[in-house]
Amino acid sequence: MSDTPLNWRAAQAAATQLLASWQTEGQPGGAITLFDRDKTQAVVCAGLADLARRDPFTADSVVRYASITKHIFAALALNATDNALHLDDRLGNLLPKMQGQLAEVTVGQALDMTSGLPDIRQTLGLLGVSLNTVSEAQPVMEFIHGLTRLNYPAGTEITYTNTGYRLVEAALKAKGYGFDALVQQHLARPLDVQLQAPESWFDVVPGLAPGYWHTAKGWQQTSAGLHLSASGSLAGSANALTRWLQCLLANSGPGKGILTQLSTPRRLSQGQISRYGLGLAQTPLGSQTLLGHGGSHAGYKTYFLLAPDRQAGALLVANREDCDSFAIILQVMAKLLNEPLPQRSTAIPDGIYATRAEPYWLEVKGGNVAYLGTNEPLYQSADGYAVSLSAHQPMRLKWTGEAVEGEVGHVARRFLPVPVASEAICLKQVQGHWYHPQYRTAFEICGNQIHIGVGPAMQTGTLSSLGDGRILVESNDGPSLNRFCLYFRGYQVDLIASRSRVLTFKKNISARA
Repeated sequence: MSDTPLNWRAAQAAATQLLASWQTEGQPGGAITLFDRDKTQAVVCAGLADLARRDPFTADSVVRYASITKHIFAALALNATDNALHLDDRLGNLLPKMQGQLAEVTVGQALDMTSGLPDIRQTLGLLGVSLNTVSEAQPVMEFIHGLTRLNYPAGTEITYTNTGYRLVEAALKAKGYGFDALVQQHLARPLDVQLQAPESWFDVVPGLAPGYWHTAKGWQQTSAGLHLSASGSLAGSANALTRWLQCLLANSGPGKGILTQLSTPRRLSQGQISRYGLGLAQTPLGSQTLLGHGGSHAGYKTYFLLAPDRQAGALLVANREDCDSFAIILQVMAKLLNEPLPQRSTAIPDGIYATRAEPYWLEVKGGNVAYLGTNEPLYQSADGYAVSLSAHQPMRLKWTGEAVEGEVGHVARRFLPVPVASEAICLKQVQGHWYHPQYRTAFEICGNQIHIGVGPAMQTGTLSSLGDGRILVESNDGPSLNRFCLYFRGYQVDLIASRSRVLTFKKNISARA
């Protein structure tokens, strides 16, 4: 343990400065809490919780925690269900309707992001289902039951997906354990805090602050239609979540043993050690290894980081889409712990790169990398590589002068610069209608645009060639920018995104191109 005193004053000053721009008239906001195991040392709030009512944002304002929910669900699933499941249980044994490769995934893999399970939200998006389209629990499970393929063999790679948490929650529910009931019995009542795990975006959550995103028309409220699951359903305030995190640091009450249990290193099938545990991720900061997780729902951003050795932490919650929650909370923790921030890397030239004869691509721009559409900042490592700090999207890359080489998701990759190819020739060959027989949906390529959906719900994307039968698609769905690859193989095309790589469409040769 370091002898350097914790600098609460510097951390509070940093938090105040980082949230200062949210104080402008009529903006949504957020709150940062700084705490040790016994006490909240500082609270910084900015902006509004409700733009219509003009209510200021406070540490008691209720938000959607989003994926911060994951570690709480893992803790309850493993410790509050009378050994109803174990990490080595097959999902197929717990959920008999699971098919093919999905049935072989274990509970541990479902929770540690090595499952290869396609993320349902992204898969539905690739099928043309908007973020706002409402769905119920049973149809979503039936959709999953119809899947037979994984993004990759379970245990061979790490990629973020919410589906594993949804399936483990369904397995527990079948055994009589509801997530919200577990939260109330084992967390909310013992800690005397208000927490709720709704199943729908439209369920009434007392005190919930609306989420917002900024458009050309100004700030607008957000919504999301997908049935919520234990991957991100929990709602509460900064103060309520702080109370739980203090239990983790103190290793007491409902938090006893949880940090060690959830952060114990996991291994991939080839023995690589993962920095993502069971809903908790490791983040290096100077001499410290921090534990934490972030969350992102439409219009909500959250993040917490804990320094277990120093028994201190920081938490951010916000009701605005444009919040870079990780960058903010990392800067606050650096001030608190008197540790230097990692240096950003610009060693890899800007450009788009792709693997040879495969659908994997990345774009580097200003020290940030987008791999299969998922963005991460790059930092300098001591050995000359550019690395991400993300445990669920680990990257270790270098520019050789000819290619970008290294690892993504613990898998060796080599990316070559995408040449300025003849887009017109490539696009000319793929014009027309492409359909998915199982899901009775289709998209049409017209010129350099793709159209999917009908009437006012139709989504339009812009196409650009990556060469070798690959075309990059960019489209918008509410506050989200979607980027994925069309990988053409004769009269078939695979849709490849970071979290979903299992959809194959076929050319409708009877339709006029």
